[in-house]
Amino acid sequence: MFYFDSYYLILVLPAIVISLIAQAKVSSTYKKYSQVMSREAKTSTEVARAILDANGLYAVKVEAVSGTLSDHYDPRANVIRLSDSVRSDVSVASIGVAAHEVGHAIQHAQGYAPIKVRNAILPVANIGSHLSIPLIIAGIILSVEPLVTVGILAFAAVLLFQLVTLPVEFNASTRALKTLEDRGILYGDELIGAKKVLSAAAMTYVAAALTSLMQLIRLILISRDRD
Repeated sequence: MFYFDSYYLILVLPAIVISLIAQAKVSSTYKKYSQVMSREAKTSTEVARAILDANGLYAVKVEAVSGTLSDHYDPRANVIRLSDSVRSDVSVASIGVAAHEVGHAIQHAQGYAPIKVRNAILPVANIGSHLSIPLIIAGIILSVEPLVTVGILAFAAVLLFQLVTLPVEFNASTRALKTLEDRGILYGDELIGAKKVLSAAAMTYVAAALTSLMQLIRLILISRDRD
C-alpha cells in the first residue's frame, strides 16, 4: 500500500518515533520546571511586557490565548499571545516560554533575515502541506508523472519551510536567554532550567524537519520505483 510501504517503515516510522520522544521530552521538562518559581516572582506577562518595552516595542500587545503551550507571536496583529498555563505563572518554565515569544517579536522588528525568508515561503508551504500527497496519489493512480513531480516539489516546499524555521526558533531562544540573564530576571539554576525547556522545545522542530525529510526521500524513491 502507498502509505505502508517498506520505505515508510524504514525511513518515516523511525522519524515519527523520534518526534514522539521529543514531544514527551518537552512535556516532562516543562512540567519539571513549571514547579520551580523564579526568585523575582514576576509573572510571564510582566516579563514579556518589560522586555518588549526595553526594546521599544510598546505597540506590541500581550494577550491571553486558550490552551496549553499554545503561546505564539502573531506578526499580523502585532500581538504576543500567552496560554492559560503560562501568562500568570511565575515559574522559570513559563518565563522562558514568554521570553522566547518576545524574541520572535524582536526578530520581526529588527528585520531578522531568516524570518523574512520563512514568511515568504509560508504561503507555498501551506499549499504544499494540503496538496502534495493528494497530487502524488492522483499521479500514481492515473499514471500521470507530472502530477507526481509537482506533488513532490510541493512537499519539498514544506520541508524548506521547516528547515528555515530552525534558525528562527533557535535564535529566538538565544535572544530570550540572553535577555533574561542580562536583565537579571532569572539567575543561575533558574536560567539553566529555562534553557532546558527551550532546548527541548527546539528539538521538536528538529524532529519535525527530520520526519519531513524522510517522507520526502520516501516519496522520491516511490516515484523512481515506478520508472
